[in-house]
Amino acid sequence: MNKIFVKTKNVKNFIGLIENLLAKPANLQKMALVYGEPGLGKSQTALWLACQYDSVYIRCTNLMTGRWLLEEFVKELEEVPRYLTSDNFNLCVKSLKSSQKVVIIDEIDYLANDKKSIETLRDIHDETNCPMIFVGMGLVNKKLERHRHLYDRFSEIVKFETFSVADVKEIVEKLSEVEFSAEAIELLHKKHNRFRQIVQAINQFEIIAKENYFTKITEEIAKEVLC
Repeated sequence: MNKIFVKTKNVKNFIGLIENLLAKPANLQKMALVYGEPGLGKSQTALWLACQYDSVYIRCTNLMTGRWLLEEFVKELEEVPRYLTSDNFNLCVKSLKSSQKVVIIDEIDYLANDKKSIETLRDIHDETNCPMIFVGMGLVNKKLERHRHLYDRFSEIVKFETFSVADVKEIVEKLSEVEFSAEAIELLHKKHNRFRQIVQAINQFEIIAKENYFTKITEEIAKEVLC
C-alpha cells in the first residue's frame, strides 16, 4: 500500500478552515471547531496539518486536568513546565504572542465538561489571538454549546461527513497498489464508509491480488470479498 496522505473533501475543508483563520484581521475571533463521527480521519488530518503548519498539537485524554493541559501546552512550545499553574499559563501566552502559531486541540470531548479547562483555552486565545481549533466527535458541538462564551467565538465550523464515491475513488487510487474498476469502487463505498475500514479493505484486496496474480479488482472479485 502506498504511503500517501489523501486529500479528501473533508481534508480540503479542514485546510480551508485554517486558511480562513489565518486570513482574519487581528480584531476578529480566530477559534474554530472540527467535528464528526469516528473513523473519518479527523485526528490523522489534524496531525498532518499540525506538521504542515508547524502548529501546536495537543491530544486530550480522559484523565487530563487543567494543570496537565497547560503542562502539555508548554512542552509543545518547547519550554520547560513550571511548578505553578499561573507560570505555565503566562509562559504559553508569552510564547504564542511571539510565535502566533496555530493551536490544534484534538479529542476535545474529554474536556467538554471541564469548565475550567475550557475557559483556560478561551483565555489563551483571547490573550494571544492565535488561531485555535478544537477537534472532536459527533456530538461535541452540542456539548460545547453549553459554554456560550466559548461557542460564540467559533468563527469557523467544519463537520466531517461520510465519504462520497469520489472520496473513496481518490483514496483507492492514491493508496492501492492494485487497480480497481469503477464498479468495485462503488461496492466498496456501499460496504465501508470509514477511513480505517476502507484502508483495511484495500489491504485485503492487495493480499488477494498478490496471491491470485490479479492485476485489477473487478466487480466480481469485490462482490466475493465484500458481500
